[in-house]
Amino acid sequence: MEINDNNLGQLSRYLQQTLSPESNIRKPAEEFLRSIECNQNYPVLLLTLISKQETQLDIKIAASITFKNYVKRNWKVHEDGKDLIFTSDRIQVKSYVFDLMLSSPLLVQKQLSQAIAIIGQHDFPLHWQDLLSVMVEKFQTGDFHVINGVLQTAYSIFEKYSIEFKSQKLWEEIKFVLDNFAKPFSDLFVETVNLAEQHANNKDGLKVIFGSLVMIAKIFYCLNYQDLPEFFEDNMKIWMPRFLQLLTISNKHLITENDEPGVLEELRSQICDNIGLYAHKYEEEFQPYMEQFVTAVWNLLLSTGPETKYDLLVSNAIQFLASVADRSHYKNLFEDENVLGSICEKIIVPNMEMRECDVELFEDNPEEFIRRDLEGSDVDTRRRAACDLVKGLSTHFESKITQIFGNYVHTMLQRYQTNPNVYWKSKDAAIYLVTSLATRAKTAKHGITKTNHLVNLGDFCNLHILPELQNLGNTAEFPVLKADCIKYMLTFRSQIPTEIVKNAFPALVQFLKFQSVVVHTYAAVAIEKLLIMKDSSSSTILKPSDLSPTTEVLLKNLFSAFEFPGSTENEYVMKAVMRSFSALQEGVVPFLVHLLPNLTSKLSDAAKNPTRPHYNHYLFESLSLSIRIVCKATPQAVTNFEQILFPVFEEILKNDVQEFVPYVFQIMSLMLELHTEGNVPEPYMALFSFLLVPLLWERPANIHPLVRLLQAFISRGPTQVVGQDKITGLLGVFQKLIASKSNDHEGFYLLQSMIEHLPAEYLENYIKQVFIILFQRLTSSKTTKYVKSLLVFFSVFVIKNGGANLISICDQIQPNLFGMVCDSLIEKEGNVQKISGATEKKIVAVGLTNLICGADELISGKYGDKFLKLLLALMALFELPEDDSIPADEHFIEIEDTPGYQTAYSQLVFAGKPEFDPVSGVDDVKKNLARNLGSLSSRHPGRVKALIAQLDPNAQRCLAHYLEAACIVLQ
Repeated sequence: MEINDNNLGQLSRYLQQTLSPESNIRKPAEEFLRSIECNQNYPVLLLTLISKQETQLDIKIAASITFKNYVKRNWKVHEDGKDLIFTSDRIQVKSYVFDLMLSSPLLVQKQLSQAIAIIGQHDFPLHWQDLLSVMVEKFQTGDFHVINGVLQTAYSIFEKYSIEFKSQKLWEEIKFVLDNFAKPFSDLFVETVNLAEQHANNKDGLKVIFGSLVMIAKIFYCLNYQDLPEFFEDNMKIWMPRFLQLLTISNKHLITENDEPGVLEELRSQICDNIGLYAHKYEEEFQPYMEQFVTAVWNLLLSTGPETKYDLLVSNAIQFLASVADRSHYKNLFEDENVLGSICEKIIVPNMEMRECDVELFEDNPEEFIRRDLEGSDVDTRRRAACDLVKGLSTHFESKITQIFGNYVHTMLQRYQTNPNVYWKSKDAAIYLVTSLATRAKTAKHGITKTNHLVNLGDFCNLHILPELQNLGNTAEFPVLKADCIKYMLTFRSQIPTEIVKNAFPALVQFLKFQSVVVHTYAAVAIEKLLIMKDSSSSTILKPSDLSPTTEVLLKNLFSAFEFPGSTENEYVMKAVMRSFSALQEGVVPFLVHLLPNLTSKLSDAAKNPTRPHYNHYLFESLSLSIRIVCKATPQAVTNFEQILFPVFEEILKNDVQEFVPYVFQIMSLMLELHTEGNVPEPYMALFSFLLVPLLWERPANIHPLVRLLQAFISRGPTQVVGQDKITGLLGVFQKLIASKSNDHEGFYLLQSMIEHLPAEYLENYIKQVFIILFQRLTSSKTTKYVKSLLVFFSVFVIKNGGANLISICDQIQPNLFGMVCDSLIEKEGNVQKISGATEKKIVAVGLTNLICGADELISGKYGDKFLKLLLALMALFELPEDDSIPADEHFIEIEDTPGYQTAYSQLVFAGKPEFDPVSGVDDVKKNLARNLGSLSSRHPGRVKALIAQLDPNAQRCLAHYLEAACIVLQ
């Protein structure tokens, strides 16, 4: 693809079409651009188009977005993939993109800056060492359009330093940055602060300068997050006084008239973050500046209004005080009771009270309200910060603040009683303050797990929470209070008496009927959590007998909640549906005749536009549960589910709804596994050829569920699979999987199913080639996981076909190859000890036993010298601990480390595959070895005994125990 006017013009036309609102114009253009992006010069062509003066701004923006997405998709070279970008293009892009970004309009600059950050994630600093020197050079230009572009890009690259875990690689990168960037960066900071003073009356200039200071403060945070760099420790006298100055500065030109935070609020907020970091992590070094900053932040909080534009600033300022409050070094700043009372009155209570904007959020944007309040994404809200300050103060002054704040709670509740309609917000703040006072530790599973013993949660619940929950009549007037009380039950469910929890359950079921999205959502969340609560004997506190009176109402109300505006696809309600099915088990069966069509209809609607991944997941889980519960007692009922679900599944597959396809495969596997062997219904067989289409296997999310589905076909209909002549197609899939380090175990699963279930005569013509492929992969890319999988496969093969067959096939490929397999694979480096998983260990134990005792070549043939070595390897599997070490050079993720998960793949818990044990007839592997050695010694009298006598005494003693336990005497 040459860089000429013709290609630039054509590229411009296609980019113009991608901006069209008409999908029939936009989509073909997008697909065309995707189809040519692997051509040489494509990224350079995009950048050239952006650089042209005559290119229209909308085309430049479209080109910059296309370039960023191209970089995001292709710059990283995946382990098993090929490099999709030409080396010459990589070099040209890196030499061209930075200066282009700086000279581009702001909207284009942002996109290119993000693209540079993506490239930097992979190439910086090792393969892009001159980037920093180019950036530092630009600091000298004095052009703040350029400087801000540099700072934005630097922040995009350095941001990961405040997110990633510590590692040697990260330390080395940060050191490289500090050595080359910290000094000119600090000089820029000083110069920019001076410019702010010089241009104090230049409104437009100030905004640009303070925009730079915001980025400088953010970069400071990133560079200081992992540890306190020596450079910044030595230069605190440069940074901290200026941070203090900026925190206290006041300038009418920086005050904004709208509801959005301006650059001054952003800067102050980031400075609070920075000093909070220092107070928390580097308290000793920061101590000389502490009192000044505490005073400045205190005054800042007192002078800042309740408007939403100040929320982040107030939150970060309070978080700074919270960081200081829980450090023993600084407790003297807070120990005076008057100070604590002032903090409660002037900072904590005002910032815990609901404002009108919070009520509007509750009513008009309930999804965002729930995300902040329930999911914990309220880290930057005033309420969360005030709560954290209470916890920080509790570290050293628990009894004092419990008494002081308790008085405020009492006052707020009394005010509410005088006129609930006017003062309901006082009770809301009181409940929140009690929650903050009482909470010491919490988990998602159990709620609050550790509390302030000075707060009586049960009494508060009986006096102020339960009465509110049981009074359903005023829900429309006080929806916020109802949500508060439900959340209180949810939060302290593990701490309040079980009887109170049980008494609240029927009321929670009734709250599902109320239209307020927050109220019925909180009720659904509480129901879901209470259904999985366990008592001291690990049984659920809500027994089926407790649930039976409310079962019909519970299910009716849950499904009715979906009909409210804003809750059509409510993930919390669907999760409660799933949990209710699980808790009720057989109790849900009478209702499924009405509920299943409803769920299927919801699935059909969701498939048209899948936008809610959690809702979708719980919907599929609920379907899986329905199948499991009904078919547990009546397996043949699976045909009813197939009739209902197959039309929807076929539509999903036909329209290639990528988010749903892995779920469909899992539920199809679940249903097919419920059929008996030799009975794969025709609708499944009609899909079989489709399942082997290569495109399906290109998507990582499909691989695990597809392999399981193919295994179900093979195990339930081996003759049908053979009859359709699909062995070559299955082996093609196996060959693709086995070549991948991340998916080779899936290839083994598929191959083992073929060996276990397909008639051996149909595999005869292929098996030698299969072994050749396995040995080629072993030679070219040996990994611990692959070796373990290969040993399990050899064992399955021996169990099914005999040890002599394994020896024969190996030696057909290469003379004496089996001897090399024994030496370098089975006996070497304790490979057998690396086998993990109870079933896998059992398979290998039985397979090795069958090999040792069933192949005459090992007792009287050319491999007689391998008998004792293999026997010792088997005994090591029995007696020695599992070796779970992984060589340092194997950087890929072991599948055992991520059970049930691959990229974009979500495993359905309730559609889980039943454990299959191909050697279920063997109960005790040691006795099995003893019995087989007995049989071998009867075929070769005296020979086995003589060989065993050559073992060391410890090994002989172990064998003697096995033989004695099995009542076997060798001949």
